[in-house]
Amino acid sequence: MKLRVGASIAGFAVLADTSIAAAQEVDLSDPSLAIDNAFVFVCAVFVIFMQCGFALLETGLTRAKNAAHMMLKNVLDFIIGAVGFALVGYHIAFNGSSFVGFSWLWEGGATPAQFAPNLSMPVHFFFQMAFAAATATIVSGAVAERIRFRAYFIYSAFLSALMYPLVVGWIWNPDGWLAVAGFVDFAGSTVVHTVGGTAALVGAVVVGPRIGRFAADGTSTPIDGHNIPMAINGVLILLITWFGFNAGSMLSVNSQLGAIGAVTAVGAAFGGLGGLVTSWLRVKLPDVALIGNGLLGGLVGITGGAAHFNIIGAMVAGFVGGAIAANGVLLLDRFQIDDPVGAVPVHLFAGIWGTLAVGLFADPTMSLDGNGPAGLFHGNASQVASQIIGIVAVVSFAAIASTIVFAGLRIAGWLRVSAAEEMLGLDIAEHASVAYGRDNVEYGDVIAAQAGDWLAERAGETVHD
Repeated sequence: MKLRVGASIAGFAVLADTSIAAAQEVDLSDPSLAIDNAFVFVCAVFVIFMQCGFALLETGLTRAKNAAHMMLKNVLDFIIGAVGFALVGYHIAFNGSSFVGFSWLWEGGATPAQFAPNLSMPVHFFFQMAFAAATATIVSGAVAERIRFRAYFIYSAFLSALMYPLVVGWIWNPDGWLAVAGFVDFAGSTVVHTVGGTAALVGAVVVGPRIGRFAADGTSTPIDGHNIPMAINGVLILLITWFGFNAGSMLSVNSQLGAIGAVTAVGAAFGGLGGLVTSWLRVKLPDVALIGNGLLGGLVGITGGAAHFNIIGAMVAGFVGGAIAANGVLLLDRFQIDDPVGAVPVHLFAGIWGTLAVGLFADPTMSLDGNGPAGLFHGNASQVASQIIGIVAVVSFAAIASTIVFAGLRIAGWLRVSAAEEMLGLDIAEHASVAYGRDNVEYGDVIAAQAGDWLAERAGETVHD
C-alpha cells in the first residue's frame, strides 16, 4: 500500500499534512495485527538493548582511563540515532513523501507503514530506528581511546541521518535499485554491518593508531583491555538481543520464526567454534577476545540470510564468519590498523562474507511460500552476481562518504585528541569525570595529583604546586 503523507519541520514544531491518500488504518483490534505490532515492538526493544552489549564489550576491551568516555559514546549513539533517524533518516529510507519531518499522524498511532501494511508506522519507525542506532555504534570501538567526543557526535549524526538511510533505501525499500536488481539482505549483514564496518575501517585509518600501539619498525604492541569479564558479558548480551534483531526483521509473527531463531543460534555457536579453531591454530591457545569476536562474526555471517539458510548453510556461514572475524583481528595488525575491539573484522569482513553467503547458500524452500531466493548451491548462480554488485556498491559508497566526513574533521582539527589528553585518558580530558576513581586507575601514567591538577584547570581554578 502506497502511503503519501506530507510533512515538514520548522525548529522543533512538527506540522503534518492531514491528507492521506486512500490509506486505511491498521486495525489493531484484529488479534493477528495486534500480535504483529506487539512482537515487532518487543524486538525493537531487544535491538536497543544491544547498546548495552556494545557498551560493555567496547569498554571492557579498552583501558580503564577511558571507560566513562566509552560508555557515554554508546549512550550518544542512541540519542543521535533516534533524533537523526526520526527527523531525516526514516524519510530518506522509506520516503513517506518528505525527506524531513515526521511522516505519520499520531491519531491513534494506526497509520500503516508504507511497505509493511500490517504494522503501524510508529512501530515500523521504532524498529528501524533501533537499527540505525546499532549501525552508528559499530564505529565507536574502532576509533576508541583517541577520537574527540565532538567528532564522534558529528559523525554519528551523519551516519544515522544520511549515510545509513540511503543504503536502507537501496535495499530494504522494495523500490530501491538493489532490491529491484534481486539483491538480498534479510536482516542487515550489508545494510547494518557492512556499512558500519566500512565506516569503522575508514575512521580507524584516518584517525591513526593509539600512541604506543605500533613501533617505528611496525612491530605490534598489544594494549590490553581492562576488564575481560565485562567484555564477555557484552558478547553474551549481544547474543541474546540478536534474536530480536533477526526475528524482528520478519515484521510479522509466522511459522518461520522458529527457523530464524535456530539459524541465529547455530550461526553464533559455529562462529564461536570458528574463532576457537582460529585461536588455537594462530596463537596456540584459546584467546578469550578472539573467541568472543568469532561468535559475533558468526552472527554477522548468518544475519543476511537468517530467513533463507537451512541448518547446514547456517553452520557453514557461521563457522566461516567466526574464522574470518578472528583472523581479521590478526590481519589488521600486519597493516598497522588499530581497532581496539575488532569492530572492522567482525562487522565489515564478516558482513561481506554474510552477504556473499546468501548468494551461495540461500535455500528457496526455507521461505514461507517455498519460493524464496536460491543461491549457487541451490541452482542459481545469478544470485552470487547480485550479491557481489551490492557489496561493491555499498562498500564504495560507505567508504567515500566516511572518508569525506573523517578527513574533513581531521583537516578542521576536530578529529583526534592531543597526545597529552590521550595519555591522561579521555574520561578526564574530555569529560572531567572518571569511571572508577583516581585511587584505582593510573590515568595516563601520571600520579593522581596531576590528574587533580588537570581537573582544576578545566574548572578554571588556580593550581598550586
